[in-house]
Amino acid sequence: KIGLIQLLVIRKLTTILRNEQMTKSTTPYLYILIISLFSPAAIADTFTSDGVEIFYNVQGEGEGDPVVLIHGFSSSAQGNFGAPGITAALATSFKVISIDNRGHGSSGKPHDRSAYGIQMVADVINLLDHLGIEKANVVGYSMGGLITHKLIMKYPERVIKAVSGGAGWGGEDALPLDELAESLESGKGLGPLLVALAPVGQPTPTVEQIEAQNQIFLSVNDPLALAAVVRGFNQLTNISEAELRANEVPLLYVVGDLDPLKIDVGRAIGVISNAKVVTVPNTDHLTVINHPMLRDSIQAFLTEESRY
Repeated sequence: KIGLIQLLVIRKLTTILRNEQMTKSTTPYLYILIISLFSPAAIADTFTSDGVEIFYNVQGEGEGDPVVLIHGFSSSAQGNFGAPGITAALATSFKVISIDNRGHGSSGKPHDRSAYGIQMVADVINLLDHLGIEKANVVGYSMGGLITHKLIMKYPERVIKAVSGGAGWGGEDALPLDELAESLESGKGLGPLLVALAPVGQPTPTVEQIEAQNQIFLSVNDPLALAAVVRGFNQLTNISEAELRANEVPLLYVVGDLDPLKIDVGRAIGVISNAKVVTVPNTDHLTVINHPMLRDSIQAFLTEESRY
């Protein structure tokens, strides 16, 4: 059965193909989007977290400790983790809990910036409480990595191990957050972010490429909710060096070698003593999510005995 959103996206994709706007850099977006729209969901449910309905699903009954997956900006649990096969791989060994962050996916999408920031961290804790889980592993990608960072600083007693993909520390000034929020609020889309995340050493995307990617993502997103998310980012990134040095949660960073945010991961590794990093070759911030090395690194880290 195809719903209204799927039909709208098909129409957008048809326009893109007709206008020959497909490029190598656009292909990963189409792959993730198409699979995420038409793949069957796991056991899905919702709960209310501080007045906002939060969508989540649970998959797998493995003997390992529970794993919470936190997706990135303008994506969803299915887009970041389901479509690339990360959820299914982890579900063979763990009980995997995937959350659609507020403002994203099937969760509620308030337009007030005060509904985001630290509230996105609280949603994860509230979900664990809702499911009766005392402690869990936490895996976040991009924005989800920022949420994971803040989570282990604020609630270390609730986290066994943590993985931050494509997100480090202290580099929020490298992203044009105000410009991005204004672009979303004015209906112009994700252009500033796509330019900022262009692979290192490669040309920035053209206007046509940005427009094609905007059509895809804004077909299934609320731009005003995303703008409010961006306005609350500073509450996620305000972590001091002292807080990082005091961290006792075993932490893995995974980052593409062409990701412009790799420098932030290096900065974090230089401060945190109980962390390690895996660099995925020939991938950037947007393509690493489909690389099997990301999936395998996460699984290996969560199953190995802690050496910290």
